[in-house]
Amino acid sequence: MTVLTELTPFTYYVLILMVVLLIKSLVSHFIAHEPLRFFKFYCVQLGNKVNNGKNSTSHQTIAGLLALLVTLIPIAIILWLFADFVAVDYLWQGLLLYLALGSLNLGQINKSIAQALVAKQNYLAKQTLKPLLLRETEQLSQVGLSKAAIEMQLLRSVQQIYVVSFIFVSIGPLAALSYRLLLEIHYCWNTKLAQYKYFGFYSQLFIQFIQWLPSRLMALLILLSTVGQGSLLFWRLTRMHFFKLNNDFIIAVFAFSLTVRLGGVAIYQEEKLRKLAFNDLGKQPEPRDIIKATHKVNLAMYSSLFLLVLLALGWQLAFSA
Repeated sequence: MTVLTELTPFTYYVLILMVVLLIKSLVSHFIAHEPLRFFKFYCVQLGNKVNNGKNSTSHQTIAGLLALLVTLIPIAIILWLFADFVAVDYLWQGLLLYLALGSLNLGQINKSIAQALVAKQNYLAKQTLKPLLLRETEQLSQVGLSKAAIEMQLLRSVQQIYVVSFIFVSIGPLAALSYRLLLEIHYCWNTKLAQYKYFGFYSQLFIQFIQWLPSRLMALLILLSTVGQGSLLFWRLTRMHFFKLNNDFIIAVFAFSLTVRLGGVAIYQEEKLRKLAFNDLGKQPEPRDIIKATHKVNLAMYSSLFLLVLLALGWQLAFSA
């Protein structure tokens, strides 16, 4: 405890982050678990109860905002008040971070999907991927499954690990968990689903604002990994997406870094949704590109952690001096 009290708040949070990431990685390797599955169930039931498609669009939008606030604010207040009764702060903060972080075994899942596709076991690949996607997988070809697996790992890694870690070290554990709960609400009330087109407007908007900066940082790290391989060209081809609130920029950068096509048509509730396609001149993704994508994501994650540790050490030394 004496050592922890001598650390700066930033270094203290970085240390907790590293420890929790290690613990979560070990647990995820052996046990597939979702600590927030009950909260997800609650959000689905709340959406079904409160959302009424017969109401006007403005009424649905306001209802979605009120449902979001009524859900998040009491939880945040209770957790904030409960923190005063916890004797060991770092255990409580570590627990909140553990709950906020998403799965760290996405690489293993995608490896099993790639192996199933190589073995022509498309049904197995679809069943493995289905719980992790909003889009439908039944009609996807091997190319579609490869593309969906790559995009799934990228976006979940950004949203559930990178952004959570960014918020934790910059604001604190309660903010990180509150963001993750908001993200689960966004998943459940996704505007790509017809019944939540207006009801989920504010949950999507808040998530887009929160994710904008950290997702850009990760995208730039991915872009830096292509230095000497056309990184300046990739930047010129993707920079028009930089200031958008959505995920277009990071998906575009990832598509060019992998030299494959990403984005395009996806099916939600048996209806085709035409989204932007990225790197149209690239080849269609293959199972081996799934493994390559995992390496790219891991490189960006590990690079970020390395830079974060260096920054924390430098900050601590400056403070101690």
